[in-house]
Amino acid sequence: MTSLCGDEELGYERSRTRFTAGLGLAFDDAYRVAHLPLVAPDHPLVIARRNGAPYAMGRHKRVFSLVLPVAHDVLVHSAAYRALDQELRAAPFAAKIAWHVAEHRRDKLHATICGALSTGTPPAIAADARRALAAIGPLTVELRGLFSGNVNVGRLYLRVYPERRDGANTLHRVQRALGRRETDLYVVGLHNFVETLDAGEAAALGAMIERWWHAPLVRLSVDHLVLLGADDDLALEAEVVERLALA
Repeated sequence: MTSLCGDEELGYERSRTRFTAGLGLAFDDAYRVAHLPLVAPDHPLVIARRNGAPYAMGRHKRVFSLVLPVAHDVLVHSAAYRALDQELRAAPFAAKIAWHVAEHRRDKLHATICGALSTGTPPAIAADARRALAAIGPLTVELRGLFSGNVNVGRLYLRVYPERRDGANTLHRVQRALGRRETDLYVVGLHNFVETLDAGEAAALGAMIERWWHAPLVRLSVDHLVLLGADDDLALEAEVVERLALA
């Protein structure tokens, strides 16, 4: 059976939201400037612009990244994912989820592997980088959920657990092929909140994350990655520039 990297090798435990009894879930500034303007533009907590940040109401100049695509149809064929979705829809905070945005993004689900390769125009992927990617071959990943991080607090994700091959994280090989630094956090943006959570709602979310932490949702065999251009962090109007084969 394919070996997968575990939590001890990845950054999810280090980067998760820490829920405190009696306190709600407040949006951080990163979420208020990059996400909230896209899902609830009239919300009083929206940060329309901020010095030093490229965002204007959540949008920025087109940025191109290498991402791992996740087909929504594969998710909905997973009984575990359907159970997670049903639990989310029945949760006490369900009315505060931007369900309309999730529906719009269903064909744009992805985990970023090499972010910000270029801005404005697509990057030129050198021939040796393409050969290095092809030499990796198809790889396996497992999606687990649910996840809330300590940055962009207000967004919910699925976590990607990559294949361990020859004792190493296969996604590190992808990053090295493009000359990028190795990372240990690969998340699939799933849902966004349009309102902060009160103490009871936050407790319910924290408990739900704990219940689903170790639950595998689906395993994917990945034979290509996608060069994606996006004008915002939700990839609402994303452009698929090219599919890069892992074979």
